[in-house]
Amino acid sequence: MAKKAMVEREKKRQRLVAKYAAKRAALKEIANDESRPMEERFKARLKLAKLPRNSSATRLHNRCQLTGRPHAYYRKLKVSRIALRELGSQGQIPGLVKSSW
Repeated sequence: MAKKAMVEREKKRQRLVAKYAAKRAALKEIANDESRPMEERFKARLKLAKLPRNSSATRLHNRCQLTGRPHAYYRKLKVSRIALRELGSQGQIPGLVKSSW
């Protein structure tokens, strides 16, 4: 089980990303539009830099829904390999059979 603080920090980042997504996208569009004057593009970059760092989507990290584990994460199922194995052994995931030989 991951530390609760780490899981909560990730949830906080997700909230910030959702909150600032539209503003961030608008500023990026202005900053990357080469038909606009250089001063306006530069101001947009400065405003983008003033936004909270954790509002950037690249700072998000996938975590297991059950345990909070950040590594060995299956995107399709949103669980880690360990949780996947446990759920598979219990028969909770349709079509998944734990192999043994």
